[in-house]
Amino acid sequence: MNDTSHILPCVMIPMSERQLLLPNVSVAEIVDCNHIETRDDAPAWLLGDLDWRGQRLPVISYDAANGGEARMPAGNRGRIAVLNTIGKNHSSLPFLAVVTQGIPSQTRLASDQVQTVDDEAGPADLMMVTVEGEHVSIPNLEYLEQLALEAARTH
Repeated sequence: MNDTSHILPCVMIPMSERQLLLPNVSVAEIVDCNHIETRDDAPAWLLGDLDWRGQRLPVISYDAANGGEARMPAGNRGRIAVLNTIGKNHSSLPFLAVVTQGIPSQTRLASDQVQTVDDEAGPADLMMVTVEGEHVSIPNLEYLEQLALEAARTH
């Protein structure tokens, strides 16, 4: 019998420069990118708001939150990843949304498939790793939650 206790179901989410790696349980839903309501005078990292299941969620550009350029996805490949929050403000902000630059994919990873690397991390990165030779970011969800809380307070 194979030991699968050290296998973690994950989602790889494409961004402009690299992909994000999150456990499946972090992702509530992947939705189309068509319904973002923009805001006037919003910070560069805030693309707008998404009405999702009766809730208004701030849509964050991970690239801009990390010091890069905010980009809406080209063509019809972009999606919005609705993420479960994990921080102390979970009751007031149970979800946040991040725009993707492609269609997320599922994978199953063992701990020996993920290696920490010393790439320069931005404020939205918790850790930089390689997965089967590809450089990916593990996002700092607490930082993204703080941005989402800021966006919720200004709306």
